[in-house]
Amino acid sequence: MRVVTLLPAATEIVAALGGAGSLVGISHECDHPASVLGLPRVTATPIDPGAPGAAIDAEVRRLHGAGKPVIGVDADTLRRLAPDLLITQDLCEVCAVAEGEVHRLAAAVQPAPAVLALSGRTIEGILSDVGAVARALDLAPDGDELVAGLRSRLERLRARRHGSRPRVVCVEWLEPLYLAGHWVPEMVEAAGGEDVGASAGSHSARREWSELPGLRPDLVVIMLCGFGVERTLAELAALRSPAALSTLWSAPVWIIDGNAYTSRSGPRIVDGAELLRAALEGRESRGMVRWRSDAG
Repeated sequence: MRVVTLLPAATEIVAALGGAGSLVGISHECDHPASVLGLPRVTATPIDPGAPGAAIDAEVRRLHGAGKPVIGVDADTLRRLAPDLLITQDLCEVCAVAEGEVHRLAAAVQPAPAVLALSGRTIEGILSDVGAVARALDLAPDGDELVAGLRSRLERLRARRHGSRPRVVCVEWLEPLYLAGHWVPEMVEAAGGEDVGASAGSHSARREWSELPGLRPDLVVIMLCGFGVERTLAELAALRSPAALSTLWSAPVWIIDGNAYTSRSGPRIVDGAELLRAALEGRESRGMVRWRSDAG
C-alpha cells in the first residue's frame, strides 16, 4: 500500500504501527521519526514559521479572511506519488489541509485513493484513530497492541497519583493567549493535576492574561502549538505584556516541547502526560525545562 499523510500526527501513527515503509509522501511539518525525513513533501504554507507568534496568528487570520488556504497541497506531486490512501484530519485547518479540499484532490488522482480523516479530540478519540489507521493499513493486530500499550502507560501514570490535585493552566499560544483544549486536560488529569483553564474535548480557548490570576493556578505549563522548547524560550523573551509577565511570575512555570508532545494527536501524547507528571513533581526531563523556579 502507498500512503500519503497530510499531517505529522498521521505520520507518527503510521510509523508507530510499523508501517513507515508504506509512506511515499508526508506533510511539510512532519519531522518524526527520523526515518521519514527524506520522503517527498506534498504540502506547503505561505506562513513563515520563523516569524513571531503574534505575526503568525495575524497572517493566519488574514488568510482565513481572504478565503485562502493556510496549507496547500502540491497536486502534481500527489498525482505522481499515486497513493492508495490519503490520511488527513478534520480538527484544525491550521494544522492540515481542509478535509473538503483533500477529497477534491483525491478525486483528481487516478485511481482515486481512499481518504481517512483523523477526528480525535480526546485521548479516547486519538486511540480510536490509531485503530482506524491500523485497519486501513491491514495492521489491526499491531494497532491493538499499540493502543493497549498506550492505555497501560496511562493507567500506570494515574496509579501514581496521591494527595490533592494541583491546579494547572496550559498555555498553547502566547500572543494572543490561547489555553490548550482537546486532549490536554485529560493529559493533565492522567498526570495527577486539574486543568482549570479548559475541559476535555473543548476547542483551545482565547483568553486574556488578566483572567489567569482568577484561575488560581499552582502551575503554569507552556506548550506552544508547533514550537519546541528553544523556540518557546525565544517567544517568552520577546513577551512584553505587563499582564502576561505578572501572571507568569505568580506561579512556577514549565515549558514542554508542544510540537512533539502535546499538540499532535498521536502516540506521543502519552510521553507528554509523563512530562506533565514530571513538572508536577518539580523535576526536569528531556523535552521540558523549568522557566521560573518559584513565584516571583
